Amino acid sequence: MRTENKDRLAEIARRFAGQRIVVVGDAIADKFVHGSISRVSREAPVFILRHEQTQTSPGGAANCAMNLVALGAHVSLISVTGNDESGNELRAKLESAGVDIKGTIVSEKVQTTTKVRILAGHSHSNKQQVIRIDYEGAPLNDEEIRTAILKQLEQAIPEAKALVISDYNYGVVDINATELIRKNTDVPVLVDSRFQLLAYTGFTAATPNEEEVDNLVGSTDAFESSAHELKKKLGHRALLVTRGAKGMTLLEGDTALHIPAVGAQQAVDVTGAGDTVIATFTLALACGASFEEAAHLANYAGGLVVMKRGTASISVEELEHAITGFS
Repeated sequence: MRTENKDRLAEIARRFAGQRIVVVGDAIADKFVHGSISRVSREAPVFILRHEQTQTSPGGAANCAMNLVALGAHVSLISVTGNDESGNELRAKLESAGVDIKGTIVSEKVQTTTKVRILAGHSHSNKQQVIRIDYEGAPLNDEEIRTAILKQLEQAIPEAKALVISDYNYGVVDINATELIRKNTDVPVLVDSRFQLLAYTGFTAATPNEEEVDNLVGSTDAFESSAHELKKKLGHRALLVTRGAKGMTLLEGDTALHIPAVGAQQAVDVTGAGDTVIATFTLALACGASFEEAAHLANYAGGLVVMKRGTASISVEELEHAITGFS
């Protein structure tokens, strides 16, 4: 990228501060259990893990909110958690980071979705994830909770410079919430949906990964054709497809722009990287950036966050340094 373009990207990043963004979606508690393998059990052919520490980080829509706050935005999170240990830890982390959680409903009827990752290794080696245990509640179909979600969303929309729909298939966003957003805002609306992206038609853009494109359209030999077909089905103005070590592909209109990956070739941890990408992409569009400029900024952000362990975020300072430092 030419120097003047990098200067423009850095200038956009500096405008992130103070942008008001609404995130609506599924908040997840990401727990990381670290331990050292001490020996093999005599009871069964399994390793014994000596516990060292347990860390809880906001995941899903909550991680998107954390990334937006880390980049300087004012963020309102519309979501639901249980009144349980994981939910209490999750809300405390969000609040201490500066996320506005007045729109996050706490209910005794809900179990906070929790993903426990066990990271194991020998005492002086890097820990590797060996298994993940998911704790998921019943489908979110309580009418009182659903009404409360819509009320909080309706109150938050008017001040938003952009919205993010972060759908991890746990039920916070339904057809009523989707229609409320469509009818009540003309600001950028960005969508990240793991399993039902095709339900979110007519918005600004989406950020699927390459595998999700294949699953939604049907794997073909021509990735670009599949991505264009998905964009057409969605009726979005743009589609930003993350492709791991191959970088990203931005589709806008009838054109496709391939953006090479930046930073180290080998990722340390890709957990939550998609949340960083959509957070950066959204903030850039809220600041008036073009889709191309926003995609380049999201690419830099993604290259940074995959070099961090666990569910992580980046700062504007880190982003500016990457823009000037990466080739």
